[in-house]
Amino acid sequence: MKKLLKIVIIIAAVLLVIFLTVFILAKMKIVFINEWFVDKSNSTIGVDISSYQADVDMEKLKEQDIRFVYIKASEGSKLQDDRFASNRENALKAGLPSGAYHFFSFDSPGSTQAENFIKAVGDDIKGRLLPVVDVEYYGDKEKNPPEKEDVIRELTVFLNAVEDKYGVKPMIYTGAGIYEKYLSDLAPEYKFWISSLYTPLSWNYHGDWYIWQYLNRGRLEGCSGGEQYIDLNVLNKEKTLDELTVR
Repeated sequence: MKKLLKIVIIIAAVLLVIFLTVFILAKMKIVFINEWFVDKSNSTIGVDISSYQADVDMEKLKEQDIRFVYIKASEGSKLQDDRFASNRENALKAGLPSGAYHFFSFDSPGSTQAENFIKAVGDDIKGRLLPVVDVEYYGDKEKNPPEKEDVIRELTVFLNAVEDKYGVKPMIYTGAGIYEKYLSDLAPEYKFWISSLYTPLSWNYHGDWYIWQYLNRGRLEGCSGGEQYIDLNVLNKEKTLDELTVR
């Protein structure tokens, strides 16, 4: 009996060490464990792309069970993604549900950013997925974060302008940290797309969500000439793409 107990204790200790090692490596962003928690065979998987992926074969993505795609349209007040139009057209031809996203700048007025996004996207988004604003740190912003009141003011201007144009509230893409620091007060009004790349979303986020970006180092056939990796996302199983579609 004592021998059996000793074996059980040793096994438990080994398993604990393995778990702690994997957890630490995940927190250090050395290993990617999220794919263990996503059942691709029973989930709605999507990608988000920009000009960094260069040539994207939407038909090929669809053959690999990709069910939706978000395409970068614009950034800040001036930049427009030069592959947005072709990516959106190719997604339409492939019958792949698509939506447009804007990378939000903390250094530019929300009004001119909205103008830039709308100019890139055009007048009609019916049948498309909800427009998205991507709110994340860039450059030195994580070390020197902007003031909350400034972010909320300009982001609200952007959100209201896009809603006035298209008649729908945009979805917000962000990470758990920025959500808690800046966006939690907006939660009841907006749908959220949350990024958690190194640990399962439930480990660090407890709000409502529609899409989880679980990996930024996905590999799929159909992307050539640019970045070798592609972002992978999964739709919340309690939600549907129809809920994200503009009518």
